[in-house]
Amino acid sequence: MTVTITTSAVLAGGLFTGQAYAAPPTPSITAQGGFVMNNGTGTTLFGKAADTRRSTGSTTKIMTAKVVLAQRGLNLDAKVTIDKAYSDYIVSKNASSARLIVGDKVTVRQLLYGLMLPSGCDAAYALADKFGTGTTRAARVKSFIGKMNTEARNLGMRNTHFDSFDGISNGSNYSTPRDLTKLASSAMKNPTFRTVVATKSTKQKVTTKTGGYRYMSWSNTNKLLSTYSGAIGVKTGSGPQAKYCLVFAATRGGKTVIGAVLASSSEANRATDVKKLLDYGFAR
Repeated sequence: MTVTITTSAVLAGGLFTGQAYAAPPTPSITAQGGFVMNNGTGTTLFGKAADTRRSTGSTTKIMTAKVVLAQRGLNLDAKVTIDKAYSDYIVSKNASSARLIVGDKVTVRQLLYGLMLPSGCDAAYALADKFGTGTTRAARVKSFIGKMNTEARNLGMRNTHFDSFDGISNGSNYSTPRDLTKLASSAMKNPTFRTVVATKSTKQKVTTKTGGYRYMSWSNTNKLLSTYSGAIGVKTGSGPQAKYCLVFAATRGGKTVIGAVLASSSEANRATDVKKLLDYGFAR
């Protein structure tokens, strides 16, 4: 009798254990492309058209920031004077803006916040102009974009090409969910990058043209930071071609899940897609 009970208990325990650790069902997402991996091990957890090239919108700015932060002898407190060309560019492209004021002197660190939180294309232009090489602005911007593509090759991003510093494509700006996840995983190794992309909002004191100061307030377009427990980044993107994109990362219980969705049909669907993928990633 005792043996029977013990055997039953073992069988029941075995069944229970099997149920408890059964793999969760693969999520269905509306986004046209998606990819998720365990950031600690590099193990792929989910893929949907993971290597299909698509427009990336402002998720491009992850590479803009990475190139800046990779500069030798980088001084994050060096000041950059905001040129009228950056402001004119925003107007001509009807682009997302950090609302930088012509003549203000803004530090590189502050420009990174302006780049990654409100997704400022003016901040992206200022950084490309500052960290590109050449005697003209056009040459400097071209060389900076060249650095972005060199870094993509170095990271093994085989299905990625950049033709702009901010994701406003000139016809050949594309990447894939897998490549963007690879980029974000690498970028997140930098403590300054991690700090910036995890920031929900910031108020920055900048020097004005006349030597006074003003405060710039920026809020992060990545609402995941406020709506998903453990979210630590990374960057939104949107546009007529790109639709709604998000490169995302979250940490729970010492495990970091990182990934990307491209071409979600709406901002709400993007949020739903990402939460599904994160939940799935943590359950695996």
